[in-house]
Amino acid sequence: MPSVPRLVIAAPASGSGKTTVATGLMAAFAARGLAVSPHKVGPDYIDPGYHTLASGRVGRNLDAYLCGPELIGPLFLHGARGCDVAVVEGVMGLYDGAAKEGELASTAHVAKLLRAPVVLVVDASSQSRSVAALVHGFASWDPQVRVGGVILNKVASDRHEELLREALDSAGVPVLGVLRRAAQVDTPSRHLGLVPVAERHTAAVEAVAAMGAQVEAGCDLEALLGLARGAGTLSCAAWDAAEVVASSPPPPLPVPTLGAAPPDPRFRPEGPRPQTPDGLDGAGRLGGVGLGVRIAMAGGAAFTFSYAEHAELLTAAGATVVPFDPLRDEQLPDDTHGLVIGGGFPEVYAAELSANEPLRKAVAAFARSGAPVAAECAGLLYLCRELDGRPMCGVLDASARMSERLTLGYRDAVAVGDSSLAVAGTRMRAHEFHRTVVEPGSGTAPAWGVRSPRRLVEGFVQQGVHASYLHTHWAAEPGVARRFVERCRTS
Repeated sequence: MPSVPRLVIAAPASGSGKTTVATGLMAAFAARGLAVSPHKVGPDYIDPGYHTLASGRVGRNLDAYLCGPELIGPLFLHGARGCDVAVVEGVMGLYDGAAKEGELASTAHVAKLLRAPVVLVVDASSQSRSVAALVHGFASWDPQVRVGGVILNKVASDRHEELLREALDSAGVPVLGVLRRAAQVDTPSRHLGLVPVAERHTAAVEAVAAMGAQVEAGCDLEALLGLARGAGTLSCAAWDAAEVVASSPPPPLPVPTLGAAPPDPRFRPEGPRPQTPDGLDGAGRLGGVGLGVRIAMAGGAAFTFSYAEHAELLTAAGATVVPFDPLRDEQLPDDTHGLVIGGGFPEVYAAELSANEPLRKAVAAFARSGAPVAAECAGLLYLCRELDGRPMCGVLDASARMSERLTLGYRDAVAVGDSSLAVAGTRMRAHEFHRTVVEPGSGTAPAWGVRSPRRLVEGFVQQGVHASYLHTHWAAEPGVARRFVERCRTS
């Protein structure tokens, strides 16, 4: 496909204004009639919601740890099909990646994989001439990272701007925008970051409009577009859910001991694929999988965390994905064969979720029937007996509560036993991000063995239920979606 003009919006550190600039830039470009493709580096689920508002297209993640570096280009091109320009918001500081993994999954790493120029957003609120040293250091640290310009954020006055521009003249990096302090573009935060769009839609629309207006007024959009058009050509093909579902089922693997380091899931043995236990032949043919299968996917304000590719993979495997809102709907969608409950903030809506007793009972009965249920993080909490003392679905004999401790980080995981999602030994990379505790942390049949930060087992597998704190990206293992649909068809 033709090269898509693109920019990566990065910063020296978190809190510099990446989201404001990236979202505002998407909105400003869209207001000019451009088709804008929005992307976010890393596992963040919340920022893409604001990107979707700004661009009118689904925000997508580019995570080189969860999916592997080789999928970054294909996933980017998939999301950017038919677009005039793409804006990629970075994560943390430009060179911050996965712990103890060097540059892996950093904004700089993704920018290099995309051959995209970087625009550095600098919080200039407490500096003047020092900004030149800061920008020079970031621009020269890695010669393969092209820092094509700077946007100065939180500039106090015309005099402050003059001092900053004078200092940056010597750094050799052009100033492409200057943004003043503006309270109206601030977005509220809480224990896990920004408040999602679904919880404050009207206010979020107003904030995104304000971001777009601020970027339009303070940035040189033509110069930014010109920089985007200078991105290098990508030689890979766009990712396609139907193709990967048809051709890439994971082979069954023996269960390793938890003390052994699982091999990198991106490299597989050569040779013919064996017959798998989930009805997939060696050529990857579906053999009728998915005919008539309907999968209910939780959404609404309490369950906002989901990668767009998950629904696309389930659809490609032959299922119809039907959204429902556990805060409002009292029954599962008609003719549901499988249930997916992703991440979100059930702790914020515990009272409302608990009050919806008809749905809680319907979910419990559905799980007891042996039908497939895939639950991640928030979904895990919802399936527990209680959350902060309020009754939940009672599918799992476990209780959940809020905690002061933040659990955060990438994980290497291996399926301990067979489940509706994976055969024993399936290896996946995952991300964990929560301020809750589930007790006990695993069932008699755990979902995953986790190698880092310490060796443990976690999650629950019982009948058709697979429930875990770990967020995974199914694009890395399309056979997960495929197996789930097959289980929905046969259960």
